[in-house]
Amino acid sequence: MYSYDEPVYLISVVAKILNIHPQTLRQYEREGLIEPGRTDGKMRLYSQRDIDKIKTILRLTRDLGVNLAGVDIVLRLKERLDEMDNELEELRQNLEKIRCQEDGISKGSIVTKRSSYEIIVFKED
Repeated sequence: MYSYDEPVYLISVVAKILNIHPQTLRQYEREGLIEPGRTDGKMRLYSQRDIDKIKTILRLTRDLGVNLAGVDIVLRLKERLDEMDNELEELRQNLEKIRCQEDGISKGSIVTKRSSYEIIVFKED
């Protein structure tokens, strides 16, 4: 089984899966919206992450009428929000560790974030 980020799909396969022309994928690459992997022979290879990103691009352009410049802005903002979410979650975990140490709570306490909800699981001793 391949990982989510491993480039394994040829451009013709991706075009067929998504029912788009291969030239559309090349245009998305020229615009900097996607960056497929390359073989030693310079053939484009797409990962499942690339395919999911292309689906997002298609949803924005087809369903919402966003042009490619707008798609670029939306994707950059989404990436930035994801980075900030990860950073915020890391800070929350660090804060929870500090609070546990100060309060003498077992290190078995785990805090994980799901979407915008926090789930707290306490390990029973």
